[in-house]
Amino acid sequence: MTSPTPRLGVAMIGHSFMGAAHSQAWHTAPRFFDLPLDPVTAVLCGRDEGRTAAAATRLGWAATETSWERTLERDDVDLVDVCTPGDTHAEIAIAALRAGKHVLCEKPLANSVAEAEAMVAAADEAAEHGVRAMVGFTYRRVPAVALARRLVEQGRIGEVRHVRAQYLQDWLVDPEAPLSWRLQKDRAGSGALGDIGAHIVDLTQYITGDRVQEVSARLETFVKERPLATEQSGLSATASTERGAVTVDDAAVFIARFGGGALGVFEATRFATGRKNAIRIEVNGSRGSLAFDFEDMNVLELFDATEPAETAGFRRILATEAEHPYVAAWWPPGHGLGYEHGFTHQVVDLVQAVATGTDPAPGFRDGLQVQRVLDAVETSSDTRTWQEIHP
Repeated sequence: MTSPTPRLGVAMIGHSFMGAAHSQAWHTAPRFFDLPLDPVTAVLCGRDEGRTAAAATRLGWAATETSWERTLERDDVDLVDVCTPGDTHAEIAIAALRAGKHVLCEKPLANSVAEAEAMVAAADEAAEHGVRAMVGFTYRRVPAVALARRLVEQGRIGEVRHVRAQYLQDWLVDPEAPLSWRLQKDRAGSGALGDIGAHIVDLTQYITGDRVQEVSARLETFVKERPLATEQSGLSATASTERGAVTVDDAAVFIARFGGGALGVFEATRFATGRKNAIRIEVNGSRGSLAFDFEDMNVLELFDATEPAETAGFRRILATEAEHPYVAAWWPPGHGLGYEHGFTHQVVDLVQAVATGTDPAPGFRDGLQVQRVLDAVETSSDTRTWQEIHP
C-alpha cells in the first residue's frame, strides 16, 4: 500500500490581489505536478473578520484568523505565505521563521535595505534548523523567461553586452485615481520603482546570471496629490472628497552597469498610457540576442548571429513544448499558459525545496540584493550621482 504524501500546512497572511493569485497556485500545483509534499490551505489571515471569512470561502481556505501572531502559533501551519503590504513583511516573516515556519514573502522583500538585511539574518539562522525562505519574483517562472536563462547559460548568445528592460502600466494615468496604500511611502516603500521595477531588476539578473553593479537614475512623481481612498481591493480603490499627498514615485528610469561589463537601460512606470502590464526584456550578446514581451508571454525571440546573413533573423520560439521549463505538466504543444501559471510554478519550486532540504531560489538574499539596487536608484535620483551597489 502506498503511504500518503506528507502534509504541508499553509497559512496565508493577506487576501487581496496577490492573495487570490497565491490561493489559486496552492490549489492547482498538487493537481498538475507530482509534489513530494501535499500543500493544504489551512488558514487565511486578515484584519477584518467578515471580509476574511468571505475570502476564505471564495478562495478555498479551511479556517481564518484575524491575528497573524495567533496564526504563527497554530500547530497546523508549517509554511507562512506573506501577501501583505511591504511595511509588514519584515515583522511577519522574521517572526514566522523564528517560530519554525517556512516562509514565502511577496516582493519587494522589504521597504528598506535594513529590513531586508534583518530578514536575511533570520532566514540564515532558520536555515540551520531546516526552515526555508523564498521571495516571490514569479515572472522568472514564465517558461519563456526560464528558457531565456537556459540559453544564456548554454552560451547561445555569447558574452552579454546590452540589457534593456521595461515594465509599463497605466493604472495611475487618471489624476483622480484614489490614493491607495501603494502610493504611500510608509506602506509601500517606493512606487513604480519597488512595485514593478523590482521585477525587471530581478528578471534581468536572473536571465543574464549577472548582477547590477552601479546605477544612475531619475525618479518622478507626476501627480503630487490624489483623493483619499475609502475602500481598497487589489489595485482598485474608492475615492473620497478629501485629498492626500502622493509620497512615492510614479516612474523610474535608470541606466546600469552589470558586474560582467554589460550596460543596462531600465524603465518602470505606472503612467504609460495604454499599457496594462507590459514587461519587455531584450539581451544582446556577442553571438546573438534574446527578446521577451509579456504581452506575448508564451514566445521567446532568439537571434543567432552565427547563421548566414542570407537567412539570419529573429526566430520566434513558442515555449509550449514539453522540453521547455515547467511545460510538461500542462497542455499539448501550442496550448499557451497565462499569468497565473508563474505562481503555480513558484509553489512547485518552493515545495520541492522544502521537501529536499535545499535553499529555494530566489531566496531572501536575492531579495536583499534587489533591495540594494532599488536603494541605489533612489539615492542616485536624490543626489544626481552614480551609485555603486555593495554586497
